[in-house]
Amino acid sequence: MNLGLKGKVALITGGSRGIGKAVAKELAREGVSVAIAARDSATLESAAAEIAKDTGAKAKGYKTDTGDDAAVKALVAAVAEDFGRIDILVNCAAQPGGQAKPPALPEITNEAFWADMNVKVMGYLRTAREVAPLMAKQGGGRIVNVSGLAARNTGSTIGSMRNVSVAALTKNLADELAPQGISVVCVHPALTRTEKTAGVVERQAKAQGLSQAEIEKKMGSKNLTRRLITSEEVADLIVFLASPRAVTVNGDSIAAGGGQPGSIHY
Repeated sequence: MNLGLKGKVALITGGSRGIGKAVAKELAREGVSVAIAARDSATLESAAAEIAKDTGAKAKGYKTDTGDDAAVKALVAAVAEDFGRIDILVNCAAQPGGQAKPPALPEITNEAFWADMNVKVMGYLRTAREVAPLMAKQGGGRIVNVSGLAARNTGSTIGSMRNVSVAALTKNLADELAPQGISVVCVHPALTRTEKTAGVVERQAKAQGLSQAEIEKKMGSKNLTRRLITSEEVADLIVFLASPRAVTVNGDSIAAGGGQPGSIHY
């Protein structure tokens, strides 16, 4: 299937590792020029060089903190100047989830709550707010917000609240921006295999007195595939949703966690 992405320009926040990096690489394989934003310069440079080498596409890193208004304004202005346009925005910059046991109510601090919400919810809003006018002038564009299945499950108070908020942000933006030719969708990954997974498995194995294979099996047993979904598999879905072929999907939240046992969402 030709996704119709060749020649497009994408901005991916949180694009130096994990799902964001996988999305950037898959978009680049489709002929998209990619701008990746993150907070660590060394990781950014390495990721951009890897993407360019593996795909032959133009890839450039931008050191940015999406928790800061001025930084986001500067990011979007720089990408627009360097690439000439922005056709796709993938919001993926967030505090990582699933790395440790979520805090219980007495352990939740104001600082932890606001830091998480500022980067993931306000960060997505900030970036969309800056990119949308550029897309509107171009005649349209696509925004994909990467959220998480904590939006549909209990167990992580802050995780659920931030991800529900991203879904609400997505639908509001979709309704508001549709007349300008801009579509907005939300993707909910669950626990996903990334560069950090090996370390998580090792720590849990030591803490629980189990083998790493047993921990991997436990982690994968939570979805219908009975294995961990990879960042590349999540990226495949996001790349499709970022393409013109996904015109039938707008304002919706799509699960990408391998299937949740027992749940019905309609």
